[in-house]
Amino acid sequence: MEAKKQNKITLTIILGMACLVLVTVMFMQFKIVNQTDINELEVMREDELRTELASWKAKYTEADAQYQERQQKLEEYNQNEESQEQTEQLVQNELKQVDLILGKTDVEGEGIVIKLQEVSTAEAGITADNLNMIVNTLKEAGAEAISINEERIINMTDIVSVNEGTITRVNQQRILKPYTIKAIGNQNYLEGAILANGGEVDNLEKLGHQISVEKYNKVEIPKYNKEISSKYIK
Repeated sequence: MEAKKQNKITLTIILGMACLVLVTVMFMQFKIVNQTDINELEVMREDELRTELASWKAKYTEADAQYQERQQKLEEYNQNEESQEQTEQLVQNELKQVDLILGKTDVEGEGIVIKLQEVSTAEAGITADNLNMIVNTLKEAGAEAISINEERIINMTDIVSVNEGTITRVNQQRILKPYTIKAIGNQNYLEGAILANGGEVDNLEKLGHQISVEKYNKVEIPKYNKEISSKYIK
């Protein structure tokens, strides 16, 4: 960006100097005409005067045309430079939005934090299916970012149970109990969706697990720290 600014300044100076030279030449031409000896003009034949006048007129027209051309190029360059800067800014904004959508940026904002503490005496444990249901509920409630035990949830995230349900993996990483789910979005919408009767949290509480849902003005969710790639899309 610094190099572009320097190039712009350099080109502006060059074009400005060219315009100045052309104007100077034009004034010098007028000065030469004014300083021409009147006696010489008197002895020149009429056709010679017409030829000389036409020559000076042509030179003036050419110089003026070159001056106008330089001015136009300078204006066009300035406009193009502004347009390029605006375009670059738009591109940068778009890239930031893409990074946010892909989860490649640390984010913070208002939202809720759900803590799931599994109780051994409960009728059933907390499984990957339970976590998936909670995540889907948060998405439907308008959550803009979600994490489970600091693992960012994106469209390609897999939440699975392995080893007969004894191990839960998120983004191919094993996560340990208790589970902490963070979500950024409208606090009231998220809380209402999670605490709704018949919802997944309600079902887990009925099974005997300890669940807490807290609203916060600042929830921090880390970025997705793995490479996003596709094997079959080309």
